[in-house]
Amino acid sequence: MVRFGVIGTNWISEHFIQAARDIDEFSLTAVYSRTKQRAMEFGALNNIPHTFTDVKELAKSNVIDAVYIASPNSFHMNHALQCMEQGKHVLCEKPLASNTLEVKQMIKSAQDNGVMLMEAVKSSFLPSFQAIQENLHKIGKVRRIVANYCQYSSRYDAYKQGHILNAFNPEFSNGSLMDIGIYCIYPTVILFGKPESIQASSVMLDSGVDGSGSILLKYEEMDAVIMYSKISDSYLPSEIQGENGCIIIDKINQPRKVEIRYRDGRIEDISQPQVDKSMYYEVKAFINLVKKGQLESSLNSHQRSITVMEIMDEVRTQIGLVYPADK
Repeated sequence: MVRFGVIGTNWISEHFIQAARDIDEFSLTAVYSRTKQRAMEFGALNNIPHTFTDVKELAKSNVIDAVYIASPNSFHMNHALQCMEQGKHVLCEKPLASNTLEVKQMIKSAQDNGVMLMEAVKSSFLPSFQAIQENLHKIGKVRRIVANYCQYSSRYDAYKQGHILNAFNPEFSNGSLMDIGIYCIYPTVILFGKPESIQASSVMLDSGVDGSGSILLKYEEMDAVIMYSKISDSYLPSEIQGENGCIIIDKINQPRKVEIRYRDGRIEDISQPQVDKSMYYEVKAFINLVKKGQLESSLNSHQRSITVMEIMDEVRTQIGLVYPADK
């Protein structure tokens, strides 16, 4: 069994717990929240025996082997470092940190302390994304990927009423790029690596974060067109265009329906069956790596986390988005 503590008591932690409990080797033994009341409430709701209001005490405890970090982005590095310094493995929600400097500090700590550190980008491990990787060669030389993820945030209604929640607050290293755009950038980096150049534009909100944005990533023989938003919806799929055909992806953040449309008119469905709880696959992969004594995922690797954050840092530079963590 790998005994987990959870840092953060929001909806994503609930999804994590529901998915992870389908894994035999998973055990949930502790939760951290800033307030005792919230820790107790969340602990009771999820049958968690140990509660903490101090991350350092959680990290030092002997009731956990690993932590799942789902605190606000600006706290990721600090929480991860405290846990890794005490020999705890870390599965940290995306984005891994606020900027590249923080990501590199986290990776160094993981290496120095001999623990597993993985960015929790769930889409990498989903069966239909694996199918995209395995079938990419069928469409010939790739010329373009169009990655589209635009989802109107329920918190945007509150924002328009004058209530700035975490999702639209630069203090927490948040906004559309970090929350939504990363789901387009990460698979692009997995499939095609680091781009040669980056061009970005965005719609900035009065709070200081981006509400939506577009990025053009230029590669040697192709480009990537990335569109993301937290202030509008889109129902368009994503696609990878090759000289022999096109891979159509229903949702880049959670691929389920994936098909190849060839130039000769043939259509091949390469979708793979998936359990309902999509976070299951990333947690299963993380636990398997921990049990094998591995310190890094070959899929959500340290280098890919660095590359993705370098891209997002450059995008933020171009659109003028600065976080307190950058200073």
